[in-house]
Amino acid sequence: MINDLIADSITRIRNASMRRQEVTKLLYSKIVESIVKILQDKGYIESYKVVEDNSKKFINVVLKYEENGKMKTPIINEIKRISKPGRRVYKGKDEIKRFKNGYGTIIVSTSKGVLPNDEAYANGVGGEVLCSVW
Repeated sequence: MINDLIADSITRIRNASMRRQEVTKLLYSKIVESIVKILQDKGYIESYKVVEDNSKKFINVVLKYEENGKMKTPIINEIKRISKPGRRVYKGKDEIKRFKNGYGTIIVSTSKGVLPNDEAYANGVGGEVLCSVW
């Protein structure tokens, strides 16, 4: 049994990216799907698809790479879980303004849903910091 689906999903994406795999399979939950949707919107992953297999749902994520000659370099340099079940991290709207000088994204769970840091700042809401990506 997995206690933290978000950390498990982030770890699966990180491991698949380091191994230069094309597709990885995540366990389904609504919050994981919204995080993956933000990753797709920001251009960190190619696409995702929710599939049902014997009454269990999964999310198939297609990872994105840059072609440098013969090498494939991952688009995701680092993806890290910030708020954990043992230690929750909350930020106000002014504290989530920018990350890595605008090159990175912080994913925040707000009262208006799961949002990237730029949208949360534009809406004037803060919340629990789920993870950071750059």
